[in-house]
This record gives sequence, C-alpha cells and structure tokens, in this order.
Amino acid sequence: MTGKYIGKIEVGAIISTILLLARVVVSQNPAEIPADKSQVNAWFNANVKPASARVGTIDPALAQAEAEPKIIKVVQGGGGDFDTITKAIESVPTGNTKRVIISIGPGVYREKIKIERTKPFITLIGDPKSMANLTFDGTAKQYGTVDSATLIVESDFFVAANLFIVNIAPKPDGEMEGAQGVSLRVSGDKAAFYNCKIIGFQNTLCDDKGNHFFMNCYIRGTVDFIFGNGKSLYLGTELYVEEDKRQTVITAQDRENNEQDHTGFSFVQCKITGTAKGAYLGRAGKSSPRVVFAFTDMSNVVHPEGWSHNLTPERAQTLFYGEYKCSGLGAASAARVPYSSQLTETVALRFLTLGFIDGSKWLLPPPNLKMDKTIVLLGTHAQLYE
Repeated sequence: MTGKYIGKIEVGAIISTILLLARVVVSQNPAEIPADKSQVNAWFNANVKPASARVGTIDPALAQAEAEPKIIKVVQGGGGDFDTITKAIESVPTGNTKRVIISIGPGVYREKIKIERTKPFITLIGDPKSMANLTFDGTAKQYGTVDSATLIVESDFFVAANLFIVNIAPKPDGEMEGAQGVSLRVSGDKAAFYNCKIIGFQNTLCDDKGNHFFMNCYIRGTVDFIFGNGKSLYLGTELYVEEDKRQTVITAQDRENNEQDHTGFSFVQCKITGTAKGAYLGRAGKSSPRVVFAFTDMSNVVHPEGWSHNLTPERAQTLFYGEYKCSGLGAASAARVPYSSQLTETVALRFLTLGFIDGSKWLLPPPNLKMDKTIVLLGTHAQLYE
C-alpha cells in the first residue's frame, strides 16, 4: 500500500515537473517578445541582426541594396549635399536598387514630403540628440485625409529614425469639416520606424497598408489617431492621448473581414498616457478590426469598457479586440465590453513575435548614427566623413 502511494506521488511529481518545464520553454521562446521590459533590447539584438549576419535569410533584393549603400547629407543653411529633404529625395533615381541614407541635420523642415513607390530602400535619419522636425499643416479639407500627411511613404523597405514627424494644423473642433490632418502615412511594405515622435490630433498616423514596425516611438493624438489597414507591430512605444471635447480613441483599424490576415495592429510593451479621460483603445470603423495590446501599461486615461463597436452592434460578432497581461489602472478588466478578450498565452503568442509582420525576412536594426562625424551602418561598410 505504501509503495503504491509513493509511486503515485512520484508519477504525479514527474507529470507536474514536465508541465512546469513545458511552460518554462514556452515563456522562454527566443522568438517571443519577453514579458520583462528590461529584456526587450536584448531580445531585439538577438532577433534583429545586421544584414551581413543574415545572408541567405533576408529578402534577396534587400540584401543586395544593403551591400553598397549611398549616403546623402541634408543640412539647412549649406554644408551638406542638399538643404531640403525634398531635394534629397528627388535626387534618388526611379527604380532605385541601393540603400540611400538621407542624414538630416537639426532644424525645422517645413515641407510636405512624399516618397514615391518607385523609390524603395530610402532611410531618413536624424540626430538623436537634436532631432530634425519634419512639419507641415495639411488638412483633409485641402488634400483629403490620407494625402494631408506631412510625410507620405509609398515605397517599400523604408526606414526612419530619430525624427519628429508633425502636422501643425489647428486642433479640430468637431464642427469644421475636414479639419483633421495626418502627420505620417505609410503605404509601402516592410517599413521600420525607430525613436520617432509622430504628433498630431485627429488621424495622426495613417498605418495604411503593408508590414510595418515601430520601436521606441511616441505617437500623440485625439481621435482615431492610429488608423488604417496595415499589419504592424508597435514595440516599446508611448501612445499619448490628448484631451478632446469629443470621444477620444486610439485605434480605428480597418480590417474588413476575418479572412484577411494581412492586416492588424499589435502593441507590445507599450504604455498609454495623456490628459484625456475615457479614451477607447479602439473602435470598429470597419466590420472586422484586429487589435491586440500585450504587456502594456495603461494609465487611467483608458475607458473602463476599453473598446467600442462604434454604435454598430453587429460588428461585435466579427471584430477581434484582445488584451494580454497588461497592467495599470486602465487595464482593469472587470468592466470591459463582452466582445473583447483577455487572451490566453496560446492565442497571444502569434502577436508577440516578428512572425506577425514576417519580420525575419526584412527587418534590420537602425543605422548607428554619429551626426557630423561618421555614420556607421550596422552590417555594412558604408561611412560618411566630414
């Protein structure tokens, strides 16, 4: 009797150990963004290596482009190749096949900038200690919503780092038609943004279409200020919700049916701050939006309900709104709408890796920039000297 009892204990202990180890393996999956914020940079460095270390695994066109990059210097008042960003972009040939790094000196560049689809492999990079300010005051009334952006990126393989991207049109009052203005529209595929501050009010960021990655960015707005049909991973990014007399909303994701896998927003290790009260994490502007927040610190600016079907109850049956291990006063789940989900680890995992944006084939670390002295591109031999 005693031997059988001991045997059961031993078998139970073995099973418990196996289950525990299985959970440890899952939680330590090297592809999964870690729950511990202090480990995120190490995770990124381990999973996003320079092009030179990933020969044969990244997109062949990208590998070729990174092999011989060209560097253009923009400086206001002279001393560079150009004094405006627009002129520098115009100098890039149609059908470009090489990485072109446009280093932008400090200052306010009041330009409406567009990078055409025919000019892939462009990088805009500023000085992290004195970030260039790309600014314009376009509105929907003047240009239409998506074309009102200060910076429009239609090309593939775009990179931006260390930039302010701002729409300085007056804050919409909810009465004047067409007062909204976009700061950034990204319509190309395989675009990455590092340490960029994207600032506006209504419709700040048009995450239009394609795979995109945002890391250590700051995005500020009021109503639907991240919207569009892109498939994007936002990592370590602050979402600042400014007070508005209208209902404030962070996302208006535009997926139209549940068969579409090329669209959705995943926010991981982000934080939500601001001056607004009762801001929704998202509202269903289209029938099947897909938005997930994971490991995100949510302040009390977030509405207790969390999400909105946008006065269209039937969309509650087709949308996908999920949260996973978020924290802060705004993350309390007790009053969340019934059509949102607190995700299981299994379901959340697909939103916690670079696989969500197919990033292993195209995402590269940002250039290591030393403005006015030397630019050393990680994974290449390109250099710019004074």
